[in-house]
Amino acid sequence: MSEEQNLNTLSQIIKDEIDKYTNKIDTFEVGQVVSIGDCIATIYGLEGAMNGELISFNNDSYGMVMNIEEDSIGVALFGENISIKEGDICKRTHKVVSVPVGDSLLSRVVNALGQPIDGLGPIQEKKFRPVEMPAPQIMDRQKVDQPLQTGIKAIDSMIPIGKGQRELIIGDRQTGKTAIAIDTIINQKGKNVICIYCSIGQKNSSIAQIVDKLKKYDALKYTVIVNASAAEPSPMVYIAPYAATSIGEYWMHQGKDVLIVYDDLSKHAVAYRTMLLLLRRSPGREAYPGDIFYIHSRLLERSCRLNKENGGGSITALPIVETQAGDISAYIPTNIISITDGQLFLNSDMFNSGQRPAIDSGLSVSRVGSSAQTKIMKQVSKNLRMALANYNEMLDFSRFGSDLDKSTQQILSHGAILLEVLKQKQYMPLSLAQEVVDIYIVQQGLLDEVPVNKVHSVLKLLSSTISATYPYIYKNIEENMEISNQDKNQIENIISTIKAGLNKITNINQF
Repeated sequence: MSEEQNLNTLSQIIKDEIDKYTNKIDTFEVGQVVSIGDCIATIYGLEGAMNGELISFNNDSYGMVMNIEEDSIGVALFGENISIKEGDICKRTHKVVSVPVGDSLLSRVVNALGQPIDGLGPIQEKKFRPVEMPAPQIMDRQKVDQPLQTGIKAIDSMIPIGKGQRELIIGDRQTGKTAIAIDTIINQKGKNVICIYCSIGQKNSSIAQIVDKLKKYDALKYTVIVNASAAEPSPMVYIAPYAATSIGEYWMHQGKDVLIVYDDLSKHAVAYRTMLLLLRRSPGREAYPGDIFYIHSRLLERSCRLNKENGGGSITALPIVETQAGDISAYIPTNIISITDGQLFLNSDMFNSGQRPAIDSGLSVSRVGSSAQTKIMKQVSKNLRMALANYNEMLDFSRFGSDLDKSTQQILSHGAILLEVLKQKQYMPLSLAQEVVDIYIVQQGLLDEVPVNKVHSVLKLLSSTISATYPYIYKNIEENMEISNQDKNQIENIISTIKAGLNKITNINQF
């Protein structure tokens, strides 16, 4: 056989083998990186991938499917993407993004994937929960009627928060939004409430300070901190609040009460916008994608109070949103206001004038209302908001003239005392009994003759006197939710004694 015949025969054999070859690349399960940049990868293949599915790369990196198009998919990458390059092979995992859950997360600082970042060693948890879970059905819930005490007089008396409620904290930058959330966490000590602080796009130095404060006030032992800092890629920032909610749902379904702080959802919206623009989704208002409302609603709807048949646990959400120049009607703030059950609006003018916490009682509201208040607080704080509204109205009116009648002067002096009583220093949450006594005496006008600059000195002397000599007053309030006539008389006698020696009081208060 000639050489030419041999070549023809060999060529035919190769062609026959190629025709018989059926083990082609399975693009249903495997894909190839086409392009990559800013933690977003475009993948060819993976035809069977589902939205939200976890994708594995050859170098132990992972990503989540965010976009599904006709001939490619968009994957958001977790962690650094330096080692992933064009042409790399990736595979389906048939799993969704999950985080470890369990009691071993308490007192730990973890990232958005539940991995420890506090240098205290690995977290030994075998239970995992998907970061995306459907919200409990309406029939599985019960009404919100149990108070979640913040320890802040202005909130517990006028804008009460209940277990299972979603109360938005909104205001300009540096007006004390995070301070309210941290004080609320500190106040849960001994109240069987597990707390989760989710930091979204904050500086690592800020988180370190918060961890130190929680340690100082012995609050870290019942708290989990989920940190997705500003230095992390946008996909990590995006999934952080969902991961924090999944961690909290583990305890809620065990019948426990959980408090979650999302600090803040403005940066979460920006991270989502960044991802979706890189994935070439169509921008809408202010360049936010069209489903920006949906991503926050499906997050906050997971916070509720379950009925007894489902364990009776609850998740109380305190989302934080930053406004620009007090614009409460901006796009993201109005979206989240429409999802939540009320808002605490912090006024920058009040904050700068020294009224802290700077809660604007006119623009703040709790849609749960007095249903989430204790019986005794409901009684003593009656008409408190009305008194503040009258004071603010008269204060504006008084600027137009100096000759004021006696009733107007009385409203102004009482309102000034009331605002002073509602002032509270950070990291000093009060017990329910202390709050009730303070609100009671100012509502009864027992402090109207006290100079404004000595109000907190009187309050501090009153509290120390009751604690040292008449502790049964506080005990009666805590246990029986009432102030007896005998207790009222005793409180009035203490106030009279303090006022009699008022001129001898130096400024002992630390507020």
